[in-house]
Amino acid sequence: MAGSYFVTENGQSWTPIGQNDAVSWPELNGLFRRADMAGVESHLRWLKESGVTCLRLMLEYAQVRHRYFEKPQGRFVPAMVQLWDDLFRLCERQSLRILLTPFDTFWQWLHWRHHPYNRNNGGVLDHPSRFLVCAETRRAIKARLEFVVRRWSGSGALFAWDLWNEIHPEQSQGSADGFGDFIHDLSDFVRRLETSLYGRSHPQTVSLFGPELRWRPHMPLPGPIFRHPDLDFASLHLYEEGTIDDPSDTVAPALGMARIVGEALGEIRDGRPFLDSEHGPIHSFKDKKITLPEPFDDEYFRHLQWAHLAAGGAGGGMRWPNRTPHVLTPGMRRAQGSLADFLPLIDWVSFRRAHLGNRMRVSGPDAAAVACADGSQAVVWLVRRDTIGPNGMLRAGAAPVPAALQLPGLARGTYRVIAWDTNAGRQTAEWQANSDGWLKLDVPPFSADVALAIRGV
Repeated sequence: MAGSYFVTENGQSWTPIGQNDAVSWPELNGLFRRADMAGVESHLRWLKESGVTCLRLMLEYAQVRHRYFEKPQGRFVPAMVQLWDDLFRLCERQSLRILLTPFDTFWQWLHWRHHPYNRNNGGVLDHPSRFLVCAETRRAIKARLEFVVRRWSGSGALFAWDLWNEIHPEQSQGSADGFGDFIHDLSDFVRRLETSLYGRSHPQTVSLFGPELRWRPHMPLPGPIFRHPDLDFASLHLYEEGTIDDPSDTVAPALGMARIVGEALGEIRDGRPFLDSEHGPIHSFKDKKITLPEPFDDEYFRHLQWAHLAAGGAGGGMRWPNRTPHVLTPGMRRAQGSLADFLPLIDWVSFRRAHLGNRMRVSGPDAAAVACADGSQAVVWLVRRDTIGPNGMLRAGAAPVPAALQLPGLARGTYRVIAWDTNAGRQTAEWQANSDGWLKLDVPPFSADVALAIRGV
């Protein structure tokens, strides 16, 4: 890593662009028992061509009963080991990387009666509310991690560890007091083992269901998630109620994303990277049984990813599909490609971003601005709010209007500004502007939204 963003082992900038996937979902299901290897390889090739760099995956997916990694506990299922051997090999071939988490804690809890760790099924644990505190279970967790480290940590396809998916007080008998020690124990175990075997270790994080920060302000959640000394980057699952989780338009969720990213960066003291590793219309899909109309969902997706990037997150965030079928749309893949093509306009290795929040000054149309900057670079995303139509989308064909923007904190000097059409995925304008401590920009007319890449000359 390089400060606020990620770099490869060769010191080159690398940005996580991708989504959540699962070994039982349509696009990877062909891996199981090698049912359709050619189809999976073709899919991964398409992801690479679409600008995708990263998949977030759980080692097992407990919604179904035939994707457990161990069964019974302590016996690693040969078909699943073969699946992961193949997936790592295919990802290596396409230069894709995996953000790996060892347990599907959501379905594990809901389907506990079937889980191999359940004492009634020959496991060591009487109830999942003791998952983080049971000593025997801790040994079983480490045995699983050790198997994975020894078999796949040497692969260049492993990006990082999400050591625990959505850590939760209910997994620790209603308390978050032991989160720090639990994280340290797993982190130290994995890092020492990787270093002894390979001479290096992979980045680590632990994820949290974001609304818990608001629901449980009395609990010590921010410290372990944003500032734990053993973790390398911070991650949340951003399912803000009423906007991201159940959108009625495509702008409010993006501004919610930007605000939450800014709040998260405010909790981080050492500048480590931050990314949303799950988001999407979960309430619409899971509770209301609604799959969003594809054009609406494509725009919602695109707005969220640009808000995440411009607010200071690494990449565009990682969508949980929440669609039927449970895959991202072609329009979402085009949006990822647009983001990937924009990235070279910023020197991410040297960028030490700060979220600008409401310190910017915007005049012109009813537009919202999201931005992050340091003393020599900035990323900005502007989106209009005056053209939201009855369907919640920005009205197509709205007359373009200019905007004036002032950004604080950039050193005195001249800057190159590139405007980017996020929908078309191309540059639309380039000009120079001067800063006297405030960088003053006259943004060319735009109809819906526009991203700006700003660098000193």
